Amino acid sequence: MSDLTATSIHHLSLSVGDAVETAGWFQQLLGGALVTERMGDGFRRLRLAWPSGLVLSITQHDQTDLSDRFDHRRIGMDHFSLACSSKAEITDWCAHMDERGIEHGPLEDVAYGLAVTARTPDGIPVEFFCAK
Repeated sequence: MSDLTATSIHHLSLSVGDAVETAGWFQQLLGGALVTERMGDGFRRLRLAWPSGLVLSITQHDQTDLSDRFDHRRIGMDHFSLACSSKAEITDWCAHMDERGIEHGPLEDVAYGLAVTARTPDGIPVEFFCAK
């Protein structure tokens, strides 16, 4: 058997309360994406694909309790992070979010990198990160 190496994530799928609202939020944040809709047994999925190669699937399940909110303390996902090349790029993302009225946290400076985090309408943290 050959050595297997995974080098990147192909796409990320998020379960949300309102697929249209969340897809709109991501497009407001990241710009226009090609949107493909898929309906399945008990779910609606919007696949957002940006020219950069980033692909997110936004899934709304019929049985989701709409009063529920994302909680990073539950088993599952804590957050996801989008790579930035410099502190200046993160600062540019902060300005971009401010211009569009997208709330975000402060610039965080930790031992291994710099980050700023925004949250989707369901509270899922989306981090912009640059390694030191």
